[in-house]
Amino acid sequence: MEREIIRTSRAPKAIGAYSQAVRVGQWVWCSGQIGLTPDTMQLVEGLEGQTRQVLDNLNAVLVEAGSSIEHLLRVRIYLTEMVHFDTVNRIYEEWVGTIPPARETVAVRELPMSALVEISCEALADVD
Repeated sequence: MEREIIRTSRAPKAIGAYSQAVRVGQWVWCSGQIGLTPDTMQLVEGLEGQTRQVLDNLNAVLVEAGSSIEHLLRVRIYLTEMVHFDTVNRIYEEWVGTIPPARETVAVRELPMSALVEISCEALADVD
């Protein structure tokens, strides 16, 4: 199977040597997103704002890859402080709906551009 690189202007361009996502057949691997706005490449202020922007960015990448939130298989959440868990989890639950994918949440010392949260995921595409 051929590897397809996924790119969309509706999510921030890569700030390093990575693709927004890679698709092989029906499998989609989305790189970690931080709370950058696609048009300005500036980090949104505050934990809630960053979390919502991260999820908007991931949604844009999933759609570009022919997938959606409903087809998520696994999500990884990275937090700079575990005290942020409840806030991020509340916003994530709103986004993911009633049938959540597998997930882990990990505390890390720091994230790129001093972000507070980063989220990556895997999903299936074109399953309908």
